[in-house]
Amino acid sequence: MRYCSTRGGVQGWGFREVLFSGYAPDGGMFMPETVPTLTPDTLRSWASLSYPQLVQEVCALFIPDDLVPRHDLDAVLSGALSQFSVPGVVRMAQLGGGLSVLELFHGETLAFKDLAMTCTTRLLDYFLQRESRRATVLVGTSGDTGGSAIRGARGLGGVDVVVVFPRGRVTAVQEKHMTTCLEDNVHVFAADGSSDDIDVPLRRLFADQSLVRDHGLMSLNSVNWCRILVQLAHFLYAYLRLSGLERTPGGALPSLEVVVPTGGAGNITAGCIVKQMGVPLRLVAMVNANDIVHRAVRSGDFSMATEVKQTLASAIDIQDPYNMERVFWLLSGRDGLLVKGLMEEFQRSHKITLPDALHSKLSSVMSAGSVTDEGIVGTMRRCWEENHYLLCPHTAVAVWHHYHSPLSPGENRCCMATASPAKFQDAVQKAGLTVDVPEEVRALEKMATRYENLELGEDWERRLRERIESVTSVRQRGALFYSPV
Repeated sequence: MRYCSTRGGVQGWGFREVLFSGYAPDGGMFMPETVPTLTPDTLRSWASLSYPQLVQEVCALFIPDDLVPRHDLDAVLSGALSQFSVPGVVRMAQLGGGLSVLELFHGETLAFKDLAMTCTTRLLDYFLQRESRRATVLVGTSGDTGGSAIRGARGLGGVDVVVVFPRGRVTAVQEKHMTTCLEDNVHVFAADGSSDDIDVPLRRLFADQSLVRDHGLMSLNSVNWCRILVQLAHFLYAYLRLSGLERTPGGALPSLEVVVPTGGAGNITAGCIVKQMGVPLRLVAMVNANDIVHRAVRSGDFSMATEVKQTLASAIDIQDPYNMERVFWLLSGRDGLLVKGLMEEFQRSHKITLPDALHSKLSSVMSAGSVTDEGIVGTMRRCWEENHYLLCPHTAVAVWHHYHSPLSPGENRCCMATASPAKFQDAVQKAGLTVDVPEEVRALEKMATRYENLELGEDWERRLRERIESVTSVRQRGALFYSPV
């Protein structure tokens, strides 16, 4: 298994090199050069596997055994998934009216990103220990990724973490998950802007190959291929649990509709890959008022609005869904030249119209919808009234589709639940509901915090570069920031 860039300038990289990278040197994103096919016999043989076992099987398809022996891979991944709060790591809630919700939020920061992040950081640590070296992780976040990256990496001796979040645009719990980590290897910045504003200097830093090389700079956003890789298991788990595969032992594979709250588009990208692997999924990308993905699917209009709108579903308040570049590459027949032209124009003008052939393919692979704050609140309220089941606002974005697009007889559907409602208490209150806040969340309120501000008009790229360089300088003087546990 080798990897290439979506923009055509890089081919033949190995998994280890891709794991330790952010964007590809040509500005694109890494993808596998080939996508393996899952046969009906393989899917049926996986039907009884647990979620951790599915993660192991999926990762083994994309990580060569001569790089990470299978017994090592299984040990790393099972260790990564051993600290979740429910026995199966994830949980399927089957509610009234054919509503099924896959709960992906039972990790330490109560968000789906804990699943892929813990696996990615443990694989990172596997290589760092083997090679006796360190790395610097640079992460921009719209809310959940930063806390998940910090919590996943803070116990690892070879990693320093630099996280930037948009001040005033994340919930109090999301902010506390980042700012209460006081270990010396954690560096948190609060930026006066949106998550899309943060992406601009981060792209420039990752494009500086001497900085990347000299300082071991890497990403743990879903820019990192390993994050997408682990998320393939979400769709396979949902399919194997809900499609009715076991009732069609010799016939055509049944389909499953999977509804995904979509921001940076990493999860929906994973769904597209699983679909290309031969699993008959009907994908639905649901967004909030930041509706660029919806417009792209509906009309081919892939253009940013003038500003990022703040909504109750704050973690998907994104106007630059960067993983859509991977989707465009897949659906264009891996046309790196086409994707390079499209994305460079998008970066210049923030507006492109998808070619007719690409738009036609995109709209055939997924449908999409957009939900207002009023729709989010109404969905949360309805789900509680009908099921006594509390949704977070992002999950409500997906469930809104269920309430407005009834299932036909014989069809199956799964809505992805990407976060716990305990992280979004203001939204729960706006719906007139209450949430039982876990003790570990209440404890955050009393903890000391540490972070630095990035003010509007300040040179964010320079500040972050200086911090990255100072981290490396301390390492070179032989100082370790903390003792690994």
